[in-house]
Amino acid sequence: MINFNSQIRDSFKRANVLTRLIYINIGVYILIKFLSLFFFLLNRRELDATLLGFLALPADTGVLLVRPWTLITYMFLHYGFFHILFNMLWLFWFGKIFLEYLDARKLTAIYLIGGFAGGLLYIAAYNLLPAFRDQVPVSIALGASAAILAVVMTISFYVPDYRVNLMFIGPVKIKYIALGTILIDLFSIQSGNAGGHIAHLGGALFGILYAWQLTRGKDLVRGFNKLLDALVTLFKPRPKMKVKYKKPRGRPETDMEYNARKSTEQAEIDRILEKISKNGYAALTKEEKEKLFTSSKR
Repeated sequence: MINFNSQIRDSFKRANVLTRLIYINIGVYILIKFLSLFFFLLNRRELDATLLGFLALPADTGVLLVRPWTLITYMFLHYGFFHILFNMLWLFWFGKIFLEYLDARKLTAIYLIGGFAGGLLYIAAYNLLPAFRDQVPVSIALGASAAILAVVMTISFYVPDYRVNLMFIGPVKIKYIALGTILIDLFSIQSGNAGGHIAHLGGALFGILYAWQLTRGKDLVRGFNKLLDALVTLFKPRPKMKVKYKKPRGRPETDMEYNARKSTEQAEIDRILEKISKNGYAALTKEEKEKLFTSSKR
């Protein structure tokens, strides 16, 4: 089990940013499922809902004020198997294309900021639009879709003519896939899960804005990446300082001095060995043991 855990840690350390994002999402999903099973066996199913409420993003701004971390945790939180399956497939496919043209630091920043943008649009819509005000106290959002759509839209509008092969269709430019996704989310707001579709659109809009600015030579996530670097540096463990003492330089020993010193050291070792022969090794002091050990290494 220990070896298995170390293999997972090593795999995570060697993985690129895209793989790490997928690992984190899957790891959180598995942990939530284990806890859900545990609550079920204890016949405490209300704890399952409590856990989701603790990590999911609430539409109620009063609840958000006491759970600000949900703006981050919600974008790594999935409950249904097909929910996380399709999200991770989207992230993997478009994340690979993303890394062909843009770097890993941008991928991390766009994922996180896209998730923020989706969450904020969801909260704003539910609190400002009359159609959703009655649902504010009970509505929550969860899932990586908004963050992933930010990645999808960024690369789709940065290299719009990039082609992918779709089953039964053939090669399609990714800009058309992106536009189709936006339309589906837009027209699905009335059909159910309105909060999810609105959050998707928030992430998508950020991705489009970022790609547009990047083609004009402006990197909107540069400041965010500097903030991440500062946080990593702040919490990164510092190596312990080692103090080394150097012996002061002096004149070299004469042959007489050298022989006298060696004779004294050998006499001390002989005394220690004689003490061992009479009383055993356990009778030695700490200093005598250290002297014996140092002598044995020469």
